[in-house]
Amino acid sequence: MAIAHDYLTQLGGAEKIVLSMSKAFPEAPIYTMLYEPSTTYPEFADRDIRVSGLNKIPLARKHHRAALPIFPLVARSVFVDADIVLTSTSGWAHGFRTRGRKLIYCYSPARWLYLSDKYLGDDSNILKRAGLRLTAPYLKAWDRRMAHASDKYLAISTLIQGRIKETYGIDADVLFAPVAMSQTYDTEPVPGMDSGSEGGPGDFYLVVSRLLPYKNVDVIVRAFAGADRQLVVVGRGPDGDRLRAMKTDNVRMVSDLTDGQMAWLYKNCRALIAASFEDYGLTPIEAGVWGRPSVALRFGGFLDTIDEGVTGMYFDEPEPHAIAAALDRFEASTFDADKIRRHVEQFTEERFSEKLYAAVDDLAALDVR
Repeated sequence: MAIAHDYLTQLGGAEKIVLSMSKAFPEAPIYTMLYEPSTTYPEFADRDIRVSGLNKIPLARKHHRAALPIFPLVARSVFVDADIVLTSTSGWAHGFRTRGRKLIYCYSPARWLYLSDKYLGDDSNILKRAGLRLTAPYLKAWDRRMAHASDKYLAISTLIQGRIKETYGIDADVLFAPVAMSQTYDTEPVPGMDSGSEGGPGDFYLVVSRLLPYKNVDVIVRAFAGADRQLVVVGRGPDGDRLRAMKTDNVRMVSDLTDGQMAWLYKNCRALIAASFEDYGLTPIEAGVWGRPSVALRFGGFLDTIDEGVTGMYFDEPEPHAIAAALDRFEASTFDADKIRRHVEQFTEERFSEKLYAAVDDLAALDVR
């Protein structure tokens, strides 16, 4: 067994899932194009991480998006010596070479190729767009060839199941991603912030997201402008400077928090807010571990992870007025914390591991036959 992932250079949901995969298969080495310990989860330091030659270049580890045109070559330079490769990917690791079979866990067919407008955003520069237009035909051909060279696809959500079928013509089973967070976490207060009284929620709303255009964090920030509500935004990304320049005083931006601090924020927030075109709604599950509801865009992965009226509510477009109206409705509603916690029990690491074992066994049986 081996595990493969595109690159380990950031703190995100995909990287958390790789850690869950590694717990399911603790002896499996992890192959990746780039690994930067200082900018991803510290738990990876205890794993057997095997990298490509590109990892020797510090600039590539710090600014991996700049190397996008050469990633097909880098991916093909990685050889995974295993009977079965459990591949975590949204674009590159399905192209790693191997002598064995590939089981693909897909977060989405490459967004920069098939959803480039949403991925880049309206504020992306003309050189970036021109470069993508020039390289897209070559990258799409490579991407589809690698997809069809794989043995089995698993989709993180029903949205991605449909996108895989539309993009590749491949039928994928859905396997919801797990939540690693639990109430066994020791919470650690975030400096300068107060919790609610008697274990109840605090007075702030919470956003947890990479700061990328398609995440629509700017829309949420605008919804809080001039409002008598507090917002905490947790995350890093290319949109960070722009968001800091536009935010009002009732919006606080933080990053590089510990697991204990993240647990504290989830436990003490009034609700999670998410306006992104999300392929999978992981953050509502993390909030749900602590009995906290979500207010999210009626789109994609959130439809799989939020039970409307029980664990949260939706707004129908990523616009400030729609978010503000949803918050008005939310504040006039009540949610049962115990029901929310029971809902998220279906997304445990144990259930995820059981289904991974079954998928791996099915592929191993093909070679026995």
